Amino acid sequence: MEMKNISSKKILTEAKGFLDFGYTHSLNPYAGCVFGCSYCYVRELPIQKFRDQAWGTWIDTKINASDNYRKEILNLRKKGKTVCIFMSSSTDPYQPIERKAEVTRSLLLAMIENPPDFLLLQTRSPLVTRDIDLLDRLKEKCGLRVSMTIETDREDVRKLFAPNAPSIPLRIKALAAIKKAGIATQAAISPMLPCTPDFPSIFSGHVDRICIDTLTIGDGAGGRRSAKLGMPEIFEEHGFSRWYDTNLHMKAVKHFSKFFPEEMIFVSQEGFAP
Repeated sequence: MEMKNISSKKILTEAKGFLDFGYTHSLNPYAGCVFGCSYCYVRELPIQKFRDQAWGTWIDTKINASDNYRKEILNLRKKGKTVCIFMSSSTDPYQPIERKAEVTRSLLLAMIENPPDFLLLQTRSPLVTRDIDLLDRLKEKCGLRVSMTIETDREDVRKLFAPNAPSIPLRIKALAAIKKAGIATQAAISPMLPCTPDFPSIFSGHVDRICIDTLTIGDGAGGRRSAKLGMPEIFEEHGFSRWYDTNLHMKAVKHFSKFFPEEMIFVSQEGFAP
């Protein structure tokens, strides 16, 4: 694993493409991600394509992130701009190094001082519970939602596609703690992987909303990035071909509707909207 500290020129990136539907900016406290999930669309983006190291083997820590945030949001406010932030779009803000580096925590402190209009905190790490104290303060100052990626309820499937990511039970436990603290929560089934029929039940009482996404509609390229990553072949190799279905999201919504009100269930882009 190669880890290094860097100073970034900016920390707020203007939202484009998949995020250009309500967000003004994305914010990535790190570059790279040690979870290294095999299906991650970032593998097909320039940040990785032009890197010598393999995805999941390097991490750059943006040590000046909070200082940049303070300067940039003040400039945006002077111009009368709305600021809706997606954190994070190409990394996980709570990967293991955050435990010591505390870049994400420093950003939350800066946001309490100068809040955005809305913040979506997207992670798959139980480490987010460390910052419940700050999230509790921030929710009084801006719109806030914590979105936890939970792709399946099968640990064997999780270990196949994301062996370095936290276990599903730990993520559910984290969601429950955040929900108990009165902070809006979302389960991001993104992408939906092979699961049991009881998958929806693990979210009961722990989420305010559910977003269902798939490899064919959620990779930002109509499934082409997922195909380049060899996902169809992996699904076929392990007997999961029926799960690689362009209509999987429709089938999933129908099934989840047996467990939750339809107004709680969203699909892909609409589910991540502010």
